[in-house]
Amino acid sequence: ILGHANFSGVPRETLMAKTLYAVDELCGFLVAVTLVRPNKSIGEVKVKSVKKKLKDKSFAAKVNRDEIREGAEELGVPFEEHVEFVVKALSKVAPELGLNP
Repeated sequence: ILGHANFSGVPRETLMAKTLYAVDELCGFLVAVTLVRPNKSIGEVKVKSVKKKLKDKSFAAKVNRDEIREGAEELGVPFEEHVEFVVKALSKVAPELGLNP
C-alpha cells in the first residue's frame, strides 16, 4: 500500500502495487470529472473529456497528472484503454460513490 504514491519511496514490485498506483490518482480525477457533469454519470465519461480536463491544470489541481500517466505506463497499458477500464470499474460502484452509473 505504501507504494501507492511516489513520495513514500517504496518500490512497486508486485502487480498489485503497480495497479494500486495506477488507479489511485486516476479514480479521484475521474470522480471530479464526473461531478462537474450535469447528470453526474460516470458511465458517460469519455477518454477525450478526461484528456481535456487533464490539460486544464486548474481543474482538480491537487491531482498529480504525472502519476496518472506513469500508472498506465507501469502496467504496460495504453493510457486510453486504462482510462476506459477504470471508468467501467467505477460505473459498477457509482451509487456508493454518490454518482450515477
